[in-house]
Amino acid sequence: MAQHYVIGVDVGTASVRAGVFDLAGKLRASAVEPIQIFRPQENFAEQSSEDIWEQTGKVVRRAVADAGVKAEDVIGISYDATCSLVALDRDNQPITISPTGSRAQNIVMWMDHRAIGIADEINAQGHDVLKYVGGKISPEMEPPKLKWIKQNLPDTWRNVGKFFDLADFMVYQSSGVDVRSLCTVVCKWGYLGHEGEFGRWDRSFYEQIGLADLFDGGKVTDDVRPMGTFAGNLTPATARHLGLHEGVAVGVGIIDAHAGGVGVLGAVWEGEDGTPLEKLETALALIGGTSSCHMAVSREPRFIPGVWGPYFGAMLPGMWLTEGGQSATGGLIDYVISDNAQAAALQAQAQQSGCSVYEILNDIVQHHTPRWTKDLHVLDYHHGNRSPKADPHAKGVVDGLTLDTSLESVAKRYYATIQACAYGTRDIIEAMNAAGYRIERIFATGGGTKNPVWLQEHADITGCAIVLAQEAEAVMLGSAILAAVAAGAFPNIPAAMKAMSHAGAVIQPNPAHAEYHQAKFEIYREMYEEQLRRRARMARF
Repeated sequence: MAQHYVIGVDVGTASVRAGVFDLAGKLRASAVEPIQIFRPQENFAEQSSEDIWEQTGKVVRRAVADAGVKAEDVIGISYDATCSLVALDRDNQPITISPTGSRAQNIVMWMDHRAIGIADEINAQGHDVLKYVGGKISPEMEPPKLKWIKQNLPDTWRNVGKFFDLADFMVYQSSGVDVRSLCTVVCKWGYLGHEGEFGRWDRSFYEQIGLADLFDGGKVTDDVRPMGTFAGNLTPATARHLGLHEGVAVGVGIIDAHAGGVGVLGAVWEGEDGTPLEKLETALALIGGTSSCHMAVSREPRFIPGVWGPYFGAMLPGMWLTEGGQSATGGLIDYVISDNAQAAALQAQAQQSGCSVYEILNDIVQHHTPRWTKDLHVLDYHHGNRSPKADPHAKGVVDGLTLDTSLESVAKRYYATIQACAYGTRDIIEAMNAAGYRIERIFATGGGTKNPVWLQEHADITGCAIVLAQEAEAVMLGSAILAAVAAGAFPNIPAAMKAMSHAGAVIQPNPAHAEYHQAKFEIYREMYEEQLRRRARMARF
């Protein structure tokens, strides 16, 4: 009997990756290719759907070849992607969303903050839909971006054929079926997933914000289905592009962070009979990358000011999702590494030694205790605060700088920044627990989990054990789980999660540092309150 395989494709901020998995969740091979990012102005970040699709073909073909599996043994494929906005014209060709006018630049990226003022205007109108996004819509969500396009690029708005979240574009490109994921539209478009069989659009919200015509001409569809639902089979053109066959099932996709949640949380049920949903309410999925997302699910809706959600059915069927997040974590750490007098020397040392810059800095850090940072405090709001303040206008703060430009001083700032990211995670967890969660364990995946300093500081500062996934590529695994469900290999997502997602190493918190981190955490919170006071004083200018 032939072994069956599924493919998960992860479209991240800077790369597209594909992984071939067996039905036990083992990664047989993966491939990665970089994707372009265009930054025409400050706070603008754009991509090209043609570039992403071209790289997708490369990584799928290479992963299948490297896995040594037969194309006919692949039964399903699904996609996760950043929550970026894709625009196509009426002929399904890219149409510009850029002030440059370039048609190739047809994606407004998740981290694009061009619409920050429009988000403020939408929030001031106070529509009831906003209570399902933590009380405030973010400029990283789609309605503010859409309104920016309508106001600033009228030709694009007039000639656009379809707007997609990126994961939905990938499914459309693969199957030719215009279906939207319950995950993408609930989390990023204000769709009400808890009303009716698969939810509904509250068109009064779009009327209120001046986008009633969004639903004209098929720009956005009413065909919304849960993640992992069978969308269709590969089109002949896509089968050729991916090096697969037309019988491959395409599963409705998911946002990348949410795929990570699907990929890691199956380990919650290891050793359990069945898949008891209450076990999930003590677990947090932390997906770290350029930004970080903090995913918790519950059987009842929990309304937490400043924390996205509650979103019904947006990650696991029948469960409400609460989504915390930090807009810059891995991206902030990389910024700190590059923004100093030692940056070039550090890169040269890494190349000469065959180590990464993180390993060099970690080697310095390990000679110190956490108390090394007692006079250096960082507020990690350099790209605003997503949760729990929901303040995109917030800024980063560093208190304790000196004239020291040594590598030792760079390592200290790097260490303090990692701690700040962990204090931000603790802030989110405390907001969740105050609203009824009882987070005991963090199930983590993403770039940060490759860094032992990042892991230990997050465990020590949150007081939670951190459970790593046995399969390090848990985001791709989450998409592969959806592909397996779409192909009929499992009856539902929880069953596939339990079969394919398994726990790996566990990092325990060190209680010896609890008092120190409590003091630092209080300072972390005070820094934001002080910033608010300064902003208020300067608001009249």
